[in-house]
Amino acid sequence: MTDPQLSELQLALMRVLWDRQEATAADVHECLREHDRALAPTTVATLLQRLEKRGLVSHSLRGRTFVYRADVPEHEVRRSMLAKLTDFFFAGDPAALVSHLTGGARLDANELQEVRGMIAARRESDDDERG
Repeated sequence: MTDPQLSELQLALMRVLWDRQEATAADVHECLREHDRALAPTTVATLLQRLEKRGLVSHSLRGRTFVYRADVPEHEVRRSMLAKLTDFFFAGDPAALVSHLTGGARLDANELQEVRGMIAARRESDDDERG
């Protein structure tokens, strides 16, 4: 698999596959059309083929129809794309990213507690790995 950096449109196609587990090009086209994306069916098929060449999706044959499925989990794509964004905008410093995200937004008490819980869980995980 290559580094899964995706355009907004490629990500929209992948989301259809993640949500449905598998889909034909026509299924993906219909789903995108329902979300105000006016694409030709041939464009959707071409994009799916390109994602397949990159190792992000694969297909099987059902009769004469290609049925596509995602070969990379959503969390891996998210992690890769966020790492690239962090490198680009924050010189690879995740603390700078977190500072930016929390500095511009008002976190309510529940959200702040959730962030603290994530940090505590990460600390425990790191301690377990060292220990």
